[in-house]
Amino acid sequence: MKIGILQTGHAPEGLLADFGDYGDMFQHLLDGNGFEFQVYSVVDDQFPDAVDAADGWLITGSRHGAYEDLPWIARLEDFLRAAYARGVPIIGVCFGHQVLAKALGGRVEKFAGGWAVGPAEYALKDGGTLTLNAWHQDQVVERPDGAEVLASSPFCENAVLAYGDKALTVQPHPEYGSDFIAGLIEKRGRGVVPDALLDDATARLDTDITRTWMVDRMVRFFKQPRV
Repeated sequence: MKIGILQTGHAPEGLLADFGDYGDMFQHLLDGNGFEFQVYSVVDDQFPDAVDAADGWLITGSRHGAYEDLPWIARLEDFLRAAYARGVPIIGVCFGHQVLAKALGGRVEKFAGGWAVGPAEYALKDGGTLTLNAWHQDQVVERPDGAEVLASSPFCENAVLAYGDKALTVQPHPEYGSDFIAGLIEKRGRGVVPDALLDDATARLDTDITRTWMVDRMVRFFKQPRV
């Protein structure tokens, strides 16, 4: 199964040597599940030729806001609407979660409550909790029609959304380990995110992350039979 990774941003230069870029991180995250990958750097206006150029699409995170008036974001929204209409499965993470919601009629904005940084806990609709690393200020504040909440928290109501068998999106980052969050705090966070939040996140970097639940869900989503 070929997964096209729509890369919507780049990791900080100081972290590239150790972690690779965002496309590399998702390939590592989903490795060993029989997928073939191709990365399209849409942030640099490198787009697939057609929505059926891959068997599924994965949209990465980005420094940009889904509401920004940038040509590549508008083009990405058009692409996602076409893929969604065709029934090509889509997974979105952070910016990817937000831009798909916006493309389908939802609303994204800078959250009045501020930033989420580091380990964050979410209540699962089916019971239990999910803990993943977060790094965002923007949020989906209004869901599109057909979006079902699978996980939420008091801070982030729409943390994981399912759109039937067409799309699965998640606000926090299953691809971020504690080491990458530590790097982001130093390379991208200082002077942007309040120091108190960064210091609190640093103190909690040893929190157990339930990455396996999200990875399993992503793999099953891509591989599930579709008519």
